[in-house]
Amino acid sequence: MSSNLTQCLEKRNKLYGSLIVVVANAELSTAQLAERTGLPAGTLRMWETRYGFPDPTRLPGGHRRYSGRDVESVLKVLALRRQGLSLTAAIDRGRRQHQPPVTSVFAGIRQRRPDVAPAILSKRAVLALTQAIEDEYCAHAAHGVLIACFQRERFYRGAQRRWRELARTAELAVALADFDQLRELPGAPAEVPIEPQHPLGREWALIVNADGAHACLAAWEQPSQTELPDARRRFEVLWSFEPATVAVATEVASELLRRLAPTVAARLPAATDTRAATALAEPRFASALAHRMIGYLGTMLENPSEPDPR
Repeated sequence: MSSNLTQCLEKRNKLYGSLIVVVANAELSTAQLAERTGLPAGTLRMWETRYGFPDPTRLPGGHRRYSGRDVESVLKVLALRRQGLSLTAAIDRGRRQHQPPVTSVFAGIRQRRPDVAPAILSKRAVLALTQAIEDEYCAHAAHGVLIACFQRERFYRGAQRRWRELARTAELAVALADFDQLRELPGAPAEVPIEPQHPLGREWALIVNADGAHACLAAWEQPSQTELPDARRRFEVLWSFEPATVAVATEVASELLRRLAPTVAARLPAATDTRAATALAEPRFASALAHRMIGYLGTMLENPSEPDPR
C-alpha cells in the first residue's frame, strides 16, 4: 500500500472518529428538544423566561442548545405534573435531579429552600418547638406522615410512649436513631438505624405532613459543645409550617429513607409527594400551632431549672 493511500485512510479514519464524537455529544436545538419531550417550543421558551428552566447554552449567534440532561429534566417535570405537583414545584425538582444526593434533612432544606432563614436556639427551646408540633398534630387528629430524627436511641426510648400514641393515627411514623437494627412493628413507629458517623447522627428533625397539618423542624448542634451543660447548648434551627417548605422537607427525608431503609420508604403514601406541595396553607392549624409554640416557650422561660427529658 502506497504511503499516500495510507495517509488518506488515516485522515478518513480521523475524520470519521471526529464525526462520531460530534454526534455522540451533539447538542439539541429547541425544536429537537420539543420533539423529544413532546412539549411545544413556545412552552419551553416560556418556562425559560419565567422559571429559568431549562437553562440552555447559547451559540455565538444566540441560538439555544440543550443537552441530554435537559431532555431528562423536562421529562421529569412532565411526569411530576401528571402526578399532581404544581408547575413551580415540579420544575424545582426537575432542576435538582442531577444534583448530589442530600445527606441530612437540615442540609436538604437549606439547599432547596434558601429563603428559610435559620435561628440559633437553646436545646430547651428546640424541645419546646418540637413538642408543640407533635401535640398540635395529635390534637388535630391528622393522618399523614410523621418522620423524626432522634440522634440517639436513648432519646427515642424516652419519648417512645408518646410516639406510639402519635403513630396511632398516622399513615406512617418513622424514627431514625442509632438503633442496632431495623424494626417495623405493627402499631409503632418504624425504627430506622443510622450510623454514628452519618450526618443525621448529629441532627434533630421532625416532619409532619398530613392533610391540613404541615410543619417541619430541623436542627443541628453547633460543634464543640459536648462539655457544655444543657442550658448552654445551642442549635442552628430551621422550622416552618408553610406547605411548600414541608413538601421539600418530606422529599428530602424520603430520599434519605430510600437509601437507609428501602422497605420503609416503600410504605410512604403515594400522596406524600404532592400533599403539601399542592395544599393551600391551613390557617387554623398554623394559628393553633403558633399559639401552642408561644405557650410552650413561655412555660420554658418560667421554669428555667426544669430538667429536659431529652
